[in-house]
Amino acid sequence: MATVTLDRIAKSYGATPVIENLNLAIADREFVVLVGPSGCGKTTTLRMIAGLESVTAGTIRIGERDVTQARPGLRNCAMVFQSYALYPHMTVAENIGYGMKVRRVPKAEREAAVLNAAQILGLEPLLGRKPRALSGGQRQRVAIGRAIVRDPDVFLFDEPLSNLDAKLRIEMRAEIKALHRRLKRTIVYVTHDQVEAMTLADRVVIMNGGRIEQAADPITLYERPANRFVAGFIGAPSMNFLPAEVVGGALRLAGGATFPLPRADLRDGSITLGIRPENTAEALPGAPFATLTVRTVEPLGPHTLALGEIAGAPVTVQLEAHARPEPGATVAVAFDMDKMHAFDAESGAAL
Repeated sequence: MATVTLDRIAKSYGATPVIENLNLAIADREFVVLVGPSGCGKTTTLRMIAGLESVTAGTIRIGERDVTQARPGLRNCAMVFQSYALYPHMTVAENIGYGMKVRRVPKAEREAAVLNAAQILGLEPLLGRKPRALSGGQRQRVAIGRAIVRDPDVFLFDEPLSNLDAKLRIEMRAEIKALHRRLKRTIVYVTHDQVEAMTLADRVVIMNGGRIEQAADPITLYERPANRFVAGFIGAPSMNFLPAEVVGGALRLAGGATFPLPRADLRDGSITLGIRPENTAEALPGAPFATLTVRTVEPLGPHTLALGEIAGAPVTVQLEAHARPEPGATVAVAFDMDKMHAFDAESGAAL
C-alpha cells in the first residue's frame, strides 16, 4: 500500500522555522493537491516526501516504511518537476529510459517499459525526436513518462503545468487526471493555482504560513470553508468580505443596508459577511439591496463582473452579460443570503 503519512513534521532553515507540526495522512491511490500562496511551505513539504529536503523533526512513512532518513532513491517515489529537466541531446525514448539505463535494466525490458509509457501518454510518434522539436505539453509528457517507467509507489508533481499557456494547462489537467485513473497510484501534487487544485484533486490541502488551514474534497472547501483564508483562496473571483452586524435576526452592513438573516444560530454582534460574486445579482425592485459604486467592469461572455465598493469595502458582483455600468455609477446589488458565509470578525474562523 502506497499511503503517505506525515507525522508532526517540522522544517527549519537555521533559526527560521518554515513548517511546524504538520500532520497529514494520504490514502493509497489518493490524488492529493497541496495548494497555497508562495512561501506557504507546499513545495518544501513535497521535497521532504521525496527526500530532497531533510526533516528537522517528525516522521515520514510511505506504506509501513519509515523513510524519514532514507535517501531519495530508496523511497520509490518519482518526481515530475516544473522545468521538465530533459536532456537536450537525447531523444524522447532515451530521455524516458535513461534512469533505467543507469540502473542497468536489461535493454529489452527497458524498451518495453518506454514503449508502454509512450502508449499511455500518446508519445509513440515522437520517440525519435529531440526535446527542441517538442511543444511544452509534449515535453511535460516526456517528463511524466520518465516517472512512469520507474513504476513508483508515489508520484510527486511540483507545479508541472506552470510553464504552459492557459489552453494547454486545461488539456494537461485532463490528461493527468486520466493518468491517475489509469495508473491507480498515489499522487501528491503541488500548485499555486486553486482552479488546478479543485479540478484535479480527490482532496485539496490548503497551506498557509507552513501550516494546513483545511484539508477536504473540493466541494467541501467551496461550500464549507473552515476560515476566512480558505474562503478567500478558493473560488474565482474570490469571495467578498464585508463588515456586518447581526441585529435581531437581520444582518446590517456598515453602510446601513439590511438583509434578512436565514441563520438562527448567529448571535447579535459583529461578524464578517462572506458572499461569493456568483451569489450576487442586480437587485429587483422592492428587494433588499446594497449600493455598489462601480470602479471597473469586466465582460466575460456569459456574465459581466462589476468591481467596486460597498460601504468602503472592495466587492465584485456578477451581473447579466450585457450590463455595462460606467465607472462611478451605482448599482443596487442583491445577495443570495442562503449562500452567505459568516466569519468571526477577529479570528476569521467560520461561524
